[in-house]
Amino acid sequence: MFNKLREDIQAVFDRDPAARNTLEILTAYPGVHALLFHRLAHAVWNLGAKWLARVIAHLARWLTGIEIHPAATIGRRFFIDHGMGVVIGETAVIGDDCTLYHGVTLGGTSWQKGKRHPTLGDGVVVGAGAKVLGPIEIGDGARIGSNAVVVKSVPADSTVVGVPGRLIEAKRGPRDTAHREHMASKMGFDAYGVTRDAPDPVAHAINCMLDHLHVMESRMKQMCEAMREMGVESPVSGDMPEVPTCEIVSTAEELNRMHLDEDAEEVFPDNSEQNK
Repeated sequence: MFNKLREDIQAVFDRDPAARNTLEILTAYPGVHALLFHRLAHAVWNLGAKWLARVIAHLARWLTGIEIHPAATIGRRFFIDHGMGVVIGETAVIGDDCTLYHGVTLGGTSWQKGKRHPTLGDGVVVGAGAKVLGPIEIGDGARIGSNAVVVKSVPADSTVVGVPGRLIEAKRGPRDTAHREHMASKMGFDAYGVTRDAPDPVAHAINCMLDHLHVMESRMKQMCEAMREMGVESPVSGDMPEVPTCEIVSTAEELNRMHLDEDAEEVFPDNSEQNK
């Protein structure tokens, strides 16, 4: 028991930079309190005193704002950050080294008896406000984005965002992205990439567009070459016109930078092309 408590305290230090000392964690972290209450309630539940276990869980909910059913199975080094509004259902199973943020629900989608809550593998992180519903499996190392609603199983080492939850990153081998960079340079902006550090559904959509444009351009070249071999000259000569630079403004910093660039072009109109 004390070994698990030490692991829980160390898990807080590892995952919360705001944690300063052990006394603060033991007295001011509702996630730790809820986990201690759950271990007691779970032991009582397994002894057959189910009403008493529910009372203990209810008391923990009243004190911490975190509701964990006594029958739920939770692994080691589990961490609930902030914790208010977290709900973990009866048949939920949580692996080792998992992290839940506030407002997370591990709920069911059926009133039938039996397994009706999700199973989380080891090292899973569920963002604030996310809802993981039904008897689904979340693979080891998976990431659930904030406010996502997940109703289907998620493979290991992948990321899910959105409503309904959509897979935006999964295990895959290295890909040749040279054609993306080539197409992006023609369109006047840097190539977007979905990376392991910053998965972005908008970037993924733009990558799909770049792939589509690459295929279209390749086929157009093949058609023009076939027409030329048949003696048919293309009515359009010369290079394709340049596409104006397009940017997606997502932060105030980027907006200010764009305004500064526009002001610089007005002051130095002759150098506008170089500024681009």
